[in-house]
Amino acid sequence: MGNVTLEHVTKRYADVTAVDDMNLDIADGEFVTLVGPSGCGKSTTLETMAGLTIPSEGTITIAGEDVTTRPPKDRDIAMVFQNIALFPHMDVHDNMSFGLRLRDFDKAEIDRRVERAAEILQIEALVDRMPDELSGGQRQRVAIGRAIVREPAVFLMDEPLANLDAKLRVHMRTELQRLHKELDTTIIYVTHDQAEAMTMSDRIAVMNEGHLQQIAPPLVCYDQPANLFVAGFIGSPSMNFVEGTVESGEIVTPGFDVAFDPGQVPELAPGDDVTVGVRPEDVYPAEKAGELANPTRPIRARTDVLEPMGDEIFVYLVLRGEDASDSEAATTEAASARGSDELLMSVEPDSDLAGDEDIEVVLDRRKIHVFDTGTGDAVCHDILRSEAMGGGHPGAREET
Repeated sequence: MGNVTLEHVTKRYADVTAVDDMNLDIADGEFVTLVGPSGCGKSTTLETMAGLTIPSEGTITIAGEDVTTRPPKDRDIAMVFQNIALFPHMDVHDNMSFGLRLRDFDKAEIDRRVERAAEILQIEALVDRMPDELSGGQRQRVAIGRAIVREPAVFLMDEPLANLDAKLRVHMRTELQRLHKELDTTIIYVTHDQAEAMTMSDRIAVMNEGHLQQIAPPLVCYDQPANLFVAGFIGSPSMNFVEGTVESGEIVTPGFDVAFDPGQVPELAPGDDVTVGVRPEDVYPAEKAGELANPTRPIRARTDVLEPMGDEIFVYLVLRGEDASDSEAATTEAASARGSDELLMSVEPDSDLAGDEDIEVVLDRRKIHVFDTGTGDAVCHDILRSEAMGGGHPGAREET
């Protein structure tokens, strides 16, 4: 059994709290990724699981046993580091079997485990080579193989792909998924790369400043972020944010207003300061409004910078507001830095949009997120209008 539980784990260094009251429950066979910006505490959390760091407070259990103060060798774990650290004077077989030889395993068992790991990683032809005869990806596979031969209950991986080039990282992501399927073992993975977290994990644990922000399946974190931090961190490019105020049946922002049915969103009360969030792919040119089940009223904007990405074009929009004159819009554009007066929109690669063009856009109401500006917590993840209000379809009652 490879289930891992952290209960109220805290790690302090002098006056710095690296991990604060961490609670995690990871099931046997699960692939969980700790993700967050540099310095958020994810590696420290992994090190407490490995026994490389003893927590200041809290309890860590693996397979139901309290291992909080046990040394790493007694935790039934294997760790893969960012630094591959192969012994340069040993061939692949000896590198992979080094830990087993230290524990006095017999030669037949060592050979069996190395052969099995080499087969899983598809490096059978490399076992007699020296590290300097291997590519970066091959060396990383050897490092992973060194962990596999231990046959642990839990694999701990601390940014193992960070030193590889972009193309090889993508390939190794696929290999790690296959490895997890083959071994059916618990993997706890650390990265700051959200693409790795989203593509490989059963669940991701988003961290910031030592605190766990949200733990959920990747698409739940993407579609239903728990707070402003998760919403801004998960997704590339990041979510648009515009601050506003709740009035009677609508959210008023500097660039647009969004009406809603107070009966459907009782959490929004007049006078509340909120932040409206919408992802670039949920912003559409106004002519696409008919394709949406619940679009907003058209929003006036001017195109600023266009970034062709091959399969899509990112369009930076400067909001003009309802009553902005051309001179006011120009002033707004000059001051804009993707703040509350700017939106990022993703359009199809064959779009004929150009820079400095006045356009109208709409938002998909089903994908509008609202957060409490003060606490940052999510309030709701859609702003739908009731049928009595017109449903938001073209021709329905317009928003204020």
